Amino acid sequence: MLDRATAKIVFMASQAGGMEIEKVAKETPELIYKETIEPALGLQPYQARRLAFKLGLEKKQINQAVSFMMGLYKAFVESDASLMEINPFITTKDGSLMLWTARSTSTTTRCSGTRTCRSCATWPRKDPLEVQASKFNLNYIKLDGNIACMVNGAGLAMATMDIISYAGGSPANFLDVGGSASQEQIENAFEILLSDPNVKAIFINIFGGILRVDILASAVVEATKKLNVKLPIILRLEGTNVEEGRKILAESGIKFQVGATMKEAADLAVAAAKGGK
Repeated sequence: MLDRATAKIVFMASQAGGMEIEKVAKETPELIYKETIEPALGLQPYQARRLAFKLGLEKKQINQAVSFMMGLYKAFVESDASLMEINPFITTKDGSLMLWTARSTSTTTRCSGTRTCRSCATWPRKDPLEVQASKFNLNYIKLDGNIACMVNGAGLAMATMDIISYAGGSPANFLDVGGSASQEQIENAFEILLSDPNVKAIFINIFGGILRVDILASAVVEATKKLNVKLPIILRLEGTNVEEGRKILAESGIKFQVGATMKEAADLAVAAAKGGK
């Protein structure tokens, strides 16, 4: 994996792996063996052998283990991954080694022409709304629910989906408009959300920082009028110029619903999606 503290790739191995590896790292870190890889050299066979010996493998298994490790490192580098893991690495009854399961977490910072690159033309997008959203620089992923979400910030977007589910609803998408969304981007975001026929309500959750709440509120009002949005729109607003933003909404002549908290707004969105008031 990428070790951000040293800005190098580190190869880790442990006999005490599995689902509780974080607990092992905290309580018995000596059971996790590490080899830091020099970028100009790559993983060296002697480093892989050292890890294999520390794992207590039998002599006849060492070369097999080295082959697996060197292959894992090669795949890690060539796929531009941030983490690649074999878990578990097992021995069979005849003493052979076997890769049982593996997983990879990839970065999207460079275009490699593979599935890991969402901006690349080779990415096999299944949903046309995701393709359309990418043209507007919107981070959008379609889901199966009926409450559309428009949020600024990926972390807040995840929390918004969670609280919708907690309130008994189902999010229709992940949509992060970013910290400095323009009027045009807000309109584009609305168009994407309204293009999903499953959507019954729109939940806008904004924490104003770079994107001031009053500017967001004005953009929402204009987009709602321009696109003639008929679906219920529920908002939760906090941050810079929040009172001005709430005033703009209240004086717009549009029947927005504003929740004082995320939970209150989520409850309103769930009720609206179910046809309630």
